Amino acid sequence: MGQFPATLEEGIEWLASYGAEPDGGVTRTLYSPQWKEAQHALKGWMEEEGLAAYFDAIGNLFGRLSSSNPNAPTILIGSHVDSVKSGGKYDGAYGIIAGILALLQLKTQYGQPSINLEVVSFCEEEGSRFPIALWGSGMMTGIYSYNDICTIKDSEGNSFETAMMAAGFGLTEYRGRNDIQTFIELHIEQGPTLEKVNKAIGIVKAIVGQRRYRISVSGESNHVGTTSMKWRKDALHGAVNMIHDLYGSIKGYDEDLVTSVGQLFVEPNVPNVIPNTVQFTVDARHPNESVLSSFCQHFTETFESHAKKHELGIKVEMWHEVKPAPMDSHLNEIIESICFSRSIPCHWMNSGAGHDSQLFARICPTTILFVPSQGGISHSPLEYTSTKDLETGLTVLTELLHQLAY
Repeated sequence: MGQFPATLEEGIEWLASYGAEPDGGVTRTLYSPQWKEAQHALKGWMEEEGLAAYFDAIGNLFGRLSSSNPNAPTILIGSHVDSVKSGGKYDGAYGIIAGILALLQLKTQYGQPSINLEVVSFCEEEGSRFPIALWGSGMMTGIYSYNDICTIKDSEGNSFETAMMAAGFGLTEYRGRNDIQTFIELHIEQGPTLEKVNKAIGIVKAIVGQRRYRISVSGESNHVGTTSMKWRKDALHGAVNMIHDLYGSIKGYDEDLVTSVGQLFVEPNVPNVIPNTVQFTVDARHPNESVLSSFCQHFTETFESHAKKHELGIKVEMWHEVKPAPMDSHLNEIIESICFSRSIPCHWMNSGAGHDSQLFARICPTTILFVPSQGGISHSPLEYTSTKDLETGLTVLTELLHQLAY
C-alpha cells in the first residue's frame, strides 16, 4: 500500500490507523486531533484520485465527481468519520471508503456522470464526545443550527464551539444546499440478522423511531428490620413491578418492537434501608409511529397505576425522540433487482440503530443498505465484516449509482 489505499480492505485499515487504540479499537471523536487527521487524509486521497474535495463550514468533507451539465442535481453517498470510544474499524468508515471507491470505479469505466456524484464524510453522527448526535447531517438537512451547540460542553468541560474553531471550522456562516436529489448510505448492520438468515445484503425498509424516558419513582426510606411490609413505601419494589410489566407487555406487539431498561439508580443504596428513590431509563423503538406511541402510552399508564397501588410518587420524562424514517421504496426495488440479477442473497429488514439516512429521508429519496456484522457485534474492537461481504456491498452500491447517474 502506498500513501493512499487501493482496495477496500486497505482502506479500512488505513482509516483505522487514525485514532487506533492498543486494544485494536478506534477512538476518533468530533474535532479531536485524530478526527482532524482522518478528515484531512481522506481529503488528500480524494484529491489524489481527481475528485473535487472540499469541507463545508462545520467540517463535513465532500469529494465530487461532476456532471457535464452545470445545472445537474447531486446524488450524495457516504457515512460518518467519527467513532465511539474504542469503537470498531467499520462503523461509518466503510460507507465513506466504499463511496470513494465506487466513484473512482465509475469514473474509470464510464467517465463523467449525467448527475453529480458526491461522497460525504460526515463530521459527526455518534454523539460520543458532545451531547448531540447526527450533527453533520443535521446541519445539512436544516435540523440543527449553530444555536443548538452554543452552550454544549464535553465531559472535560471543553465547549463545542471552542473545539470546532480549534479544528478550523465554525468560523463562517453555514450555507445549506438545495441540489441534493438522493442520499444513499452503505453500512455494516451492527446486529445479527443478516448472519442469522444467511444473506449478503440487507435492504432497509425503515429506520425505527426511538423514544427514551427517564422514570423517577419516589417513596420513603426506613429501617428494613422495623418497618412492616404492609406499611412500606418501597420505591424499588414499585419500580421492579413496573419493569416486570414493561417486558411482559411487549408480547402483545409485533417482533419489530424492542424495549430495554438500560440504567437504574437506587437511593440510598444501603443494604438495610428501604429505598426511597429509584430512577431508571426506558428505551423503546419501532418502525411505525402509531405502534410506538401506543406502546409508550400503555407502559406509562401501567407505571402510574403501580405507583398509585404502592403509594409512590412518579415522574415520567421523555428526553429523546426520533421519528421513524421510511426508506425510499423505488431505490430499494432497484437494489433488490441488482441483487437478483447478480444472484446476491438479500433480506428486507428494518434498522434498529439510528443513522444519518434518517435525517435525509425527510428531504429527498433516501436509502441505507447493510452488509453482515460477524456475531452482530459493533461499537467494539471486535467489530468485523469479511472482505467478501464488504466487496459485495461495494458491488451493489456501484451498480446502483451507475443505474441512477449514467
